[in-house]
Parts: sequence; C-alpha cells; structure tokens
Amino acid sequence: MSDTSEVAKTFRALVESADRKFTRVRDVPSYGRGHNHYFHKVFKSYTRLWKFQQENRSKLVESGLQRWEIGEIASRIGQLYYGQYLRTSEARFLLESYIFYAAIFDRSYFQGPKGVAKDLNLRYKELRFYARFLIVSLLLNRSEMVQTLVERFKALVDDSKATFRETNFKEWKQVVQEIVRFLKADIAFINARPLRYCAMFDSHPTSFPYVARFHAKRVLKLKDALLMSYHGNEVKFVELTLDTFRMLQCLEWEPSGSFFQKRPVELTNNGASDQSGASGLIDINLAMDMTDPTLAPNPKKTILYRPSVTNLISVLATLCEELPPESILLLYISASGKAGQSPQMESSKAPRIPSNMKVVSQTSRDHYYSLSGVPNHEKGDSSDYYQNSLWLGPRGSNNLYPGDIIPFTRKPLFLIIDSDNSHAFKVVHSAERGETTALLLSPARPVCRSLAGADLTQNGSQFTYFLSCPLQAFLQLVGLSPSDTDVDMYSKADNVLSTAFSEWEVILCKSTSLDLVWAQVLSDSFLRRLILRFIFCRSVLSLFCYTEDNEHCLPDCLPCLPDSVSSRSEAVQRCVLQLAHTLGVADCFQSKLS
Repeated sequence: MSDTSEVAKTFRALVESADRKFTRVRDVPSYGRGHNHYFHKVFKSYTRLWKFQQENRSKLVESGLQRWEIGEIASRIGQLYYGQYLRTSEARFLLESYIFYAAIFDRSYFQGPKGVAKDLNLRYKELRFYARFLIVSLLLNRSEMVQTLVERFKALVDDSKATFRETNFKEWKQVVQEIVRFLKADIAFINARPLRYCAMFDSHPTSFPYVARFHAKRVLKLKDALLMSYHGNEVKFVELTLDTFRMLQCLEWEPSGSFFQKRPVELTNNGASDQSGASGLIDINLAMDMTDPTLAPNPKKTILYRPSVTNLISVLATLCEELPPESILLLYISASGKAGQSPQMESSKAPRIPSNMKVVSQTSRDHYYSLSGVPNHEKGDSSDYYQNSLWLGPRGSNNLYPGDIIPFTRKPLFLIIDSDNSHAFKVVHSAERGETTALLLSPARPVCRSLAGADLTQNGSQFTYFLSCPLQAFLQLVGLSPSDTDVDMYSKADNVLSTAFSEWEVILCKSTSLDLVWAQVLSDSFLRRLILRFIFCRSVLSLFCYTEDNEHCLPDCLPCLPDSVSSRSEAVQRCVLQLAHTLGVADCFQSKLS
C-alpha cells in the first residue's frame, strides 16, 4: 500500500512539474527563432510523465487515477505538437498532434463514467478538446473526421445546455455556428486538388526543364511569411479566418508517401499504446525523422489574429531582423480600407482555443517611429504614405498605412494586399529603403455573375481565393456549384489550367523583359505558383463580361510583369476562353485580341 501511495505521490509531482512548464511555453510567441530550448524541456517533462503513468498504470488506477487525467496529459502533448507546428510549419508536428487527438477521441477519455453525475469542469475540457481537434483536422484536410467531429460537437453542446441548465453555453453555441459557417464557405469540390503545393499537380513536366535551368543574377527563397486578415463578420473558426486558412495551406508542401499515410495510434483496453508502430504517445522525440525527404522545408508562417497595428509592426520587425540571407519574407494582409461595423466581440469568458494562436504583446508605436526614421503621420506628416490605410479593427488608432511598411523594405519583401484600398500601397514600390518590393494588389471590389458569390462575409475574399484555389474561384465567379460540375468536366478544366500554367512558366523563364524582382523569386515553387495564379486572376477578371471598365476592378502588380503574360496576350486569353468553353460558360467572357 505504501508503494502505491509513493507511486501516486511521484505521479502528482510529475504532473505539477509538467503543467508549470506547459504554462510557460504556452505564452511564448509563435514567431522568432530563439525559443526551441523551452520546447525541448517541456517535451522531456511530458515524456517522463507519460512513461511513468504507463509503467505504473495499475497502481495509479488503484490510487484513484481517472481516465480523463490520462486524456488531459495526451491533450497537452497534442497541444505542444500543434504549437510546435505553428512555430516551425513542419507538417510532422501537425500529424503528431492529430495522432494524439485521434487516440483521445477513439478512447473517449473525457467522457465521465456511466452512472456518475456529469461534471461541469470535465465537460469544459471535452468541449475544448473537440475545438482543438477540429482545427488540426481542418489543417490536415481530414474531411470525414471533420464531419464526424462537428456532429459530435453539436450534440455535446446541446447536451451541455440540457444537463447544466444554470450554465450559459452561449460562447460554445457560437463556436458551433462558426465551424458550420466555415465548412459551408470552404466546401470542397469532389475532385479538388489539395491547397498545398503538390508535386503531382503543381510541377509541370513540360516546363520543368526551363524552370530548372532558369537562373537570375540573384536567387531568393521564401523562408518566412506573416499572414493576417480582419474583416467585419468574416468567416472564421475560433482564431483561424478563412482567408488566412487558405493562404496558410497554399504555402506548404503536400505530404506524400508513407509519411502522410502514417497509421493512427492504437490503444489497448487499459489505455496503453500499441508499440508495434511509430507513435508519439510512446516516444516523444523532436528529432524523430518523419520528414518527407523529397520535399524542401515549408516556409515558416506566423498567423496574427486581429492584431493591433503596433502588434503587427512589432512582429514584422522581428521577422525581418531574423530573416536568413538570400531569403524573402511574404507579408499577406486581407483587410478593409474603411472603418466598418466591428464584428460581434467575443465574450470575455469565451473559450481559449487554441492556446498557441495568440496575439503577442503590443509595443509603443511612437518608439517604433523614432527607431525607423519614418515620420509619424499623427504628428503632422501629410505625404501620400499616410493618406490611405487598411483598417485592422476597433482598437483606437488601428489603421495601417503604406508608410508603416516602408521601413521593412530594407529586406526583400513579397507583399500581398487584399483590400478595397489595396492600390494605395503602390507607393511602397517607389519608396523602398534598399530592396524593391514585389507587390500583388487585389481589385477594389469583387466581381461575380451573381451577387451572392461576391459576398465577402460568406465566401471569403475573392482575390485570396484565386491565389489559393484558382479553379474553384473561377467556378464561383461564373456561378457554378459542385453539383453543376461533374467529375469529367472538372478534370478537363483542371487539365486546361495546368497546361496554361506550364506554358506561362516557359514564357516567364524565356522572357528577356522579366524584372529582376520577379526573376529572383521565380525559382521558388510557392512564389512562382502565386505569380501564375495572379496572372490567371487578372486575365479572368479582365475578360469577364460582368467586370466594370475600371482599372480598380482589376488586380495589379508592381513591378509590371512582361506583356507576354498580360491580359491582352494571346497565350493568356486562349487559356481563359478555352477554360470557359470547357465549363460551358463561354458567354461570360469576351476576347480582347486586336
């Protein structure tokens, strides 16, 4: 008996130690390169804890160990892996997080014992678990699991309201509404290719030799990306907006082979893990070689959820400071150019999910201006840099001006602005501080055959949709739904687009008028794909019959791309018209060939 008591005492001490380390690491920013030692410590602590409870399971159960306590430990490990994915963008960590959550789900660790009164605190743990698991499943495109989780999540919220009548579950009902709305907006076409860069679909054999031989005076690789969006009533799930979700995915490699098909962990009846396969539940090892050797590392991505301007500037400054040599930073901002009605604010008691996706601490804006040497518009500067802005939300003076970006052009910058005021940021190109910035700018307003398709609050941004899912964006533009597009038609349309992208790659590689700003990033797979999709978006909207004859209704880029890939070129128009003919919507487009 004394031995059992000693085991229980040691277990509690290990739990407390691991929890303290988890709390500290949870508050570490998801950007910056100097935090890995924290994670090694906390992973080591949870490794020790997990092995101890496995080796002493019977004695711990005898001393009163509950199933939810095992689930809590596994959930913390899943959160750690997800947090590590956010900091490194390595898909293996996301997959490990999924394995832990799937094991918890299969074993129903957070469901209380039958015949015992339900506990409110345990119910909150279960609700948070479902929300976290949903995010990981969304990012891994596990559509069947997502649907299963949503159904269980809805039922759990309904049961919570019925069981705990004195408790208000309004915030959780809102979370359910968010995921339903998110899935409705992000409905996948049956044969849609992955959003991530997939060698099977995105590497074109015909143009590959030209891309492989292409060499500019300077070659830059995408190493870091900063993504944020803010719109009133935008589609989102907890702290992941639809626009950032799409951009996040299109800046990653699609895992393949045995790595991607790793089997879920199997648990025995007593909750122990089957050690016959590789399992993070047994060996928590950050150095474990799970990477796909055929793929380069994903660029690191930092997601900011509804940041203040000073918050955004602070993070951007850190990323620029730590940008490796011969690298480029991608900055993606999707926001309105006008202050509008703020979205419904979450309750102060809203669930804290996920704990790793946080808004970092603010810095003094005046201090920033004094260090950067950029005149503060609030102190009387009236240049073009501070006449127009993006509105990042109702937090005092929360307008982002083109002049705020200029100090960071000392480093190579690939800037994507998706806004009705995007054209105001053209001045960034002519005011760089050492490096010429590459700019992709959205139209001032979306265009669609039907007004419903242009509803930003229901479908996400049209420009971002073209950059991340070009064929689906085209279908939405012309008013086609998944039910309108059969398998053969979709496949033919996909082949038309792939052929066009391959042809445009060759044109760009052979062009003698390609600006160095574009030439130096053309070898990067992610940025090259964004450039091709921009060309497609610009040409589609230019030839679309419902687009107004106004330059602000078309996307723009700086510096200019060669005329050989302009909306008026034969190679580009031919593709758009052929695609429209394949989908039976040729009447929506008109040729502008002279």
